[in-house]
Amino acid sequence: MTASIVFLSDFGYRNEWVGVCHAVIDRIAPGTPVVDLSHGIPPLDVRGGALLLADCLAFLRDDAIALAVVEPSVGRDRDVAMRTGDGRLLVAPDNGILHPTWKALGGVTEAVSITAERYTLRPVSPSFHARDVLAPAAAHLAAGVSIAELGEQIDPATLNTLALPEPSVERGRIECEVLDLNRFGNVQLNVRESHLAEAGLDRSERVSVKAISGGVIASRVSTYADVETDGWGVMVDARGWVTVIRANPGNAAAGLGVGSGDLVWLTDGV
Repeated sequence: MTASIVFLSDFGYRNEWVGVCHAVIDRIAPGTPVVDLSHGIPPLDVRGGALLLADCLAFLRDDAIALAVVEPSVGRDRDVAMRTGDGRLLVAPDNGILHPTWKALGGVTEAVSITAERYTLRPVSPSFHARDVLAPAAAHLAAGVSIAELGEQIDPATLNTLALPEPSVERGRIECEVLDLNRFGNVQLNVRESHLAEAGLDRSERVSVKAISGGVIASRVSTYADVETDGWGVMVDARGWVTVIRANPGNAAAGLGVGSGDLVWLTDGV
């Protein structure tokens, strides 16, 4: 069975960027399945891309090659390919986007800087390494090229990591921050169900959600349909993050006046 490539980026679909990377992969490794995990990562949001990829690992084929491209410093970061402890192959700029994924997969056992000219498109555009370096590398790996052939070996300890925010948890209170706002205005927090339990909020029927711009009392719910008309809810979403929602067609982000990275405080809503 041909290995698949799971492609993640912040490219969107307005331009040719996603399509031309597909075309490059198809040219180098015809017939290779390409799964578009997401191309709607907020522009330049390395953290968002990193967490989404790591959260979706359980749903990928064991031999899937991950291609992750969110590049605030395109042309300056080295481009890398790596093998994880469980044998997974990953390709991305070396900016930390793969850090949560390789941690979840047993660390990095082998890493290279993608420098071999025969496995890149020439000339390499300084502003489009996804097309000329990263997509070709993933395609060659899918076609059976060994990771060692792609370039110079590098010490895995030199790979860039990503500092991920942890909530501050104490009894009855969690100080956290907004990770993401989806297209429906749901507010994803950097809080897991285990944090709710640690704070003693896991059994609270209502939770006080406060931001700098205001606050609400939200009911603990398990699905979107459980939120009463004009009401607020707090639920654990499909990726395992605590998320603040409003009854449709309400927008929780607009109602709280929050954006990505803003602080939020959770307490008992009794």
